[in-house]
Amino acid sequence: MASYNDMPPETLLERAQLALSRLESCDICPRSCGANRLEGEFGYCRSGRIAKVSSFTPHFGEETPLVGAHGSGTIFMTGCNLACVFCQNYDISQLGEGREVSAKKLAEMMICLQKGGCHNINFVTPTHFVPQILEALVEARNMGLSVPLVYNSGGYDSVETLQLLDGIFDIYMPDAKYGTDSAAKKYSDAPDYTKIMTAAILEMHRQVGPLEIDEEGVAVRGLLVRHLVLPENLAGTAEVVRFLAEEVSPETYLNVMAQYHPCHKAYNYPELSRPITLQEYADAVNLARAAGLGRGLGI
Repeated sequence: MASYNDMPPETLLERAQLALSRLESCDICPRSCGANRLEGEFGYCRSGRIAKVSSFTPHFGEETPLVGAHGSGTIFMTGCNLACVFCQNYDISQLGEGREVSAKKLAEMMICLQKGGCHNINFVTPTHFVPQILEALVEARNMGLSVPLVYNSGGYDSVETLQLLDGIFDIYMPDAKYGTDSAAKKYSDAPDYTKIMTAAILEMHRQVGPLEIDEEGVAVRGLLVRHLVLPENLAGTAEVVRFLAEEVSPETYLNVMAQYHPCHKAYNYPELSRPITLQEYADAVNLARAAGLGRGLGI
């Protein structure tokens, strides 16, 4: 049984209402842009009051513990609070591909994925739509939702917002994109990324601990971190893995990701205009091992 079903219904409703109230002068993400999204203004994330979804489907390309035998039930949210120049989903995150959905419709998507046998409901890029997700969860729970929820974010998350999710999300899967603020600002327009990301991951770990996997190899609770290797070590891998091993836990489940290839605006940056080499990937994995991390590397 997922954690949200152990929460009193009135507590879940209160969390949703509190989150929605914060849209009036939006501070849901660390940018605190102040847009009145309740009245339809768009924030930095290019999103207003109503949730927008690009697609929902069982996904078999996620990490093995999420996929299991029947897939991870992914719901791709439109928009993003980052502006990564190399985003591989830029049509969704930057160009706004998707459609607006009511809370009831979003709840029905969750139920549909559960009925299809998915092991979890995996919200991809949920940061800017936390209030709408909680609003929909109130309805989905009444409809019989029982599988764990996955918070699959870029790591640029507000601790205050994450605290609203305590006891609701069982699995956190943030990116740890950068080990330096200079790269984060240049390539993702993310001021203070390392401070914000590290605080967010520490809060996620406080809530759910290291990743727990059942006897069938399926994740049921915990933290799973992604780190995309960039050319020329632009992601600052050494500092990322040091933080995870020393400040979070050496038991942190880390996916060192090799799939970088130039997309979107990457060709405007000569240093990003090529795929990574096999050696760059091997070096990143070796840095993680040397730091003391050993779970999930190279998946």
